[in-house]
Amino acid sequence: MNQYIRSVLLLAVMCLAAILPAHAQLPAPQEPKKGTVIEILGADTLQLIEKDTINVTRFIGHARFKQGTTLFFCDSAVKNNKTNIVDAYGNVHINQADSVHIYGNYLNYDGNTRIAILRENARLTDGKVTITGPELQYDMNAKIGSYVKTGRLVNGKSVLTSDEGYYYTETKEMHFQRNVVLVDPDYTLSTDALLYNTGTKIANIIAPTTINEGKRIMYATSGYYDTDKGYGNFGNRPTIEDSTGTLTADNIEMDKLTGMAYATGNMVYKDTVRKMSLLANHGTVNQVAKTLLATQKPLLIMEKGKDTMYLAADTLFTGIIKPGDSLSIPSVAGLKKEPVKEPLRAVRTVRPPREHIPITLINQGDSLAKKQLDSVPGNVMMFVADSVLAKTRDKLDSGRVKMVKMAQPPNVVMRDSLPGIKHHADSMALSAPPGKDTADQRYILAYHHVRMFSDSLQGVADSVYYSTKDSIFRFFRDPVMWSNNTSQLSADTMLMFTKNQAADKVLMIKNAFIINEAGPDMYNQVKGNTITGYVLGESLDWMHVEGNAETINYVKDQSGAYMSVNKAQCAIINIFFKKGEVDKVVLIKDPEGTVYPFTQRPKEQLQLENFHWDIKRKPKTKYELMQ
Repeated sequence: MNQYIRSVLLLAVMCLAAILPAHAQLPAPQEPKKGTVIEILGADTLQLIEKDTINVTRFIGHARFKQGTTLFFCDSAVKNNKTNIVDAYGNVHINQADSVHIYGNYLNYDGNTRIAILRENARLTDGKVTITGPELQYDMNAKIGSYVKTGRLVNGKSVLTSDEGYYYTETKEMHFQRNVVLVDPDYTLSTDALLYNTGTKIANIIAPTTINEGKRIMYATSGYYDTDKGYGNFGNRPTIEDSTGTLTADNIEMDKLTGMAYATGNMVYKDTVRKMSLLANHGTVNQVAKTLLATQKPLLIMEKGKDTMYLAADTLFTGIIKPGDSLSIPSVAGLKKEPVKEPLRAVRTVRPPREHIPITLINQGDSLAKKQLDSVPGNVMMFVADSVLAKTRDKLDSGRVKMVKMAQPPNVVMRDSLPGIKHHADSMALSAPPGKDTADQRYILAYHHVRMFSDSLQGVADSVYYSTKDSIFRFFRDPVMWSNNTSQLSADTMLMFTKNQAADKVLMIKNAFIINEAGPDMYNQVKGNTITGYVLGESLDWMHVEGNAETINYVKDQSGAYMSVNKAQCAIINIFFKKGEVDKVVLIKDPEGTVYPFTQRPKEQLQLENFHWDIKRKPKTKYELMQ
């Protein structure tokens, strides 16, 4: 019997030894995470419902909760005591540490993850910024508010909307995504992604973005814009566009308060109205005065059909011609005046060929139709002319020759030009008539080492002024032009008139000289105080030389063989062209001339005074201007 009792006791001890360690391995009940306990502050009515697996508490009327430093207010709520989730209804208000306030009509709050979802008139504010949307989510731990079903942010006068948005309340940064639109009284910004700091009011561009200011539109893909100060810095080739042109560069800085913009790196300004482009590595734009200063290898491109013109200089400047501004040019008042008819004197000749009349002398009462003047063939002395004024040639009747009279104007100092450059007074001022809007009229100023190239015309000068009001290029300080690789034009000052951005006329003032290469060491030459040349279409029509006019012309027969060299001088010379060749040479008023047989020409006398063949300065290709 005792043996049986001992066996039972031993078995009991063994069972207890096996059971006790098993109980020691069971997990102890977990305490709630710090800060996740939702404290009940009060309500008008409280109901505890426990049934099967349900364990909830209902709060009706002025329900109030607290979790850490966050307070919750609502009209009614239901708290799941097992999941620690609260659903609140009516006038929901969340106050996080008196810094962030969130409102809505419905709240779903997870006390464990501390993530709140609000719907129906949802709104989040930190005192300065207000975010609204049909649904807002707020992470109490990360302090991040977000919406994924469209939302709206109001920061002062700026309103931002997007499909998605994430607001970091501690750093005051907002990340907008998809259909982002920022509306400000002064501009509208639209993009698909944007970073915006509500404290500094700086918008960081992280996607293709459009900033519309009404009169100007900017396109950018990177950079930032200070919406408060109106300062922006944009990279990756942004573009500014207005009604007249576009500005593009590797980087553009702009200050809205001063109206200044700075473009660096491969800048391209395009005047879409006049089909002009200005290229440079650096540009300074005054958006108020509408001026552009281009430096670092600037290049102006003017499109005119197939013959595009390129102009390069050390510096290019363009601005708007305002009412009252003017730029005087040589007088054109006497362009249609008839010349004073003078008796003609005899011409001295040296063994002239019988079959050729090199120079035609017009006497009073003579008729071009009656004389049946022989043509004087020669190489083309091509240069630019005015097609409108060229029509004056149509007025040449068979009884008399109507000359283009150019009065010698006095020198005056110009206001809108280069320092130290003198121009001529004129009745053609650039100022607009009273009441006429000149906002679209623009001028271009190129100075120092100016080079010009087109297929039909090349040139160099120290400075050039061009106005869209009169379409005239003004070349100053040792200007030289070349045409068709054989003709050189030079004078103290040269004016190139254009029509539809194509050269129409050239006016050469003081010491005017035209040289045409007839052959090796042989040059046709025309010299005078003033030379005016005209074209009809794209061909040289005629030219008018006035004041101490001199000419040397190499004459060929019909087979192209040289026959003679004609040298003449008088007060006025008119030279007419046909198919690019000299057709007639008309000497008017006190003419004197000499004809040398080609084999007996005195080479030492075949260069007029101040002759200088400067072909080495001529730009050979447009690519030279781009280097």
